[in-house]
Amino acid sequence: MLISTTDSIDGGRVLYPIGKIKAASAWHVVQVDGLQSNWRELALRELIRQAEDVDADAIIDVNYETDGVVPVEETGVSLRRILATGTAVKLALAA
Repeated sequence: MLISTTDSIDGGRVLYPIGKIKAASAWHVVQVDGLQSNWRELALRELIRQAEDVDADAIIDVNYETDGVVPVEETGVSLRRILATGTAVKLALAA
């Protein structure tokens, strides 16, 4: 799966967009974020899986953001998750 943070793919041409896709990591404790620093990678893996489900060749305009911080009043622990978004696309075949 080809991935790009811009609206184009190096060495390829977008034939048509399939649609916007979105995936999120699991909720995780903010204070122990250092114990697993690959939350973005996990969200990207899920984004790729979704793109494969719609038979996309690539994902463009990939972006990451923190999908809120949820304070948990009973434990005093704050939770957050990473959200990955992008556009699944079909690429033109090379001649």
